[in-house]
Amino acid sequence: MKSRLLEELLVLANPEKAKSFQSFFKTGPGEYGEGDFFWGINVPVLRRLSKKYADLSLVEIQKLLTSQIHEQRQVALFILLQQYQKAEETNREKIVNFYLAHTRWINNWDLVDATAPKILGDFLMKRDKRILFQLARSENLWERRIAIVATLRFVKEGRFEETIQIAEILLSDPHDLIHKAVGWLLREVGKRHRQTEEEFLRRFASLMPRTTLRYALEKFPAEKREMYLKL
Repeated sequence: MKSRLLEELLVLANPEKAKSFQSFFKTGPGEYGEGDFFWGINVPVLRRLSKKYADLSLVEIQKLLTSQIHEQRQVALFILLQQYQKAEETNREKIVNFYLAHTRWINNWDLVDATAPKILGDFLMKRDKRILFQLARSENLWERRIAIVATLRFVKEGRFEETIQIAEILLSDPHDLIHKAVGWLLREVGKRHRQTEEEFLRRFASLMPRTTLRYALEKFPAEKREMYLKL
């Protein structure tokens, strides 16, 4: 079944789009996506294929997920998400353990953002969330992004504690992709409970990277936004 999926992906490959994707996802020397290769296949197509091949085994998914080709990893994660959403509780735990065991291959922001809240975040809703704090302190950029982005699932349910705590852990993170993710999640908190976001901003706005602060303030009135930016 994996070979048939690969055949379909190869037919859909678009070299011109691949060049554009290589640039957009910063794959040059020293950039965050260095070493990532693209076939130039759009996300809606990959989502459609993930439904068609939703019965792939974890062994087959692993082969896709450990590929150097971005779209192979992406469709593998979409299939994993399909399986997680349909699975019974016992199998969900197996899928989450597989996800956590392969974080080194969930190695671009689009892969993280499409799956961390819906797989890991969803699974941890009513469970011990210690793993997120371990990931937040990881030396691996993508594990740190998984930690904060997974909390989007909690935020959508009106639970903000973990987002705020992990945002504080990541305040001094050196990477722009973490700055953006933390700002995004703080903004999501603020959309549901402005007071919680503002309490955080009053404590830390003067210490936050400018990118984080600007992302967090996007929904604020201009006057208040300027006030925080001057802190």
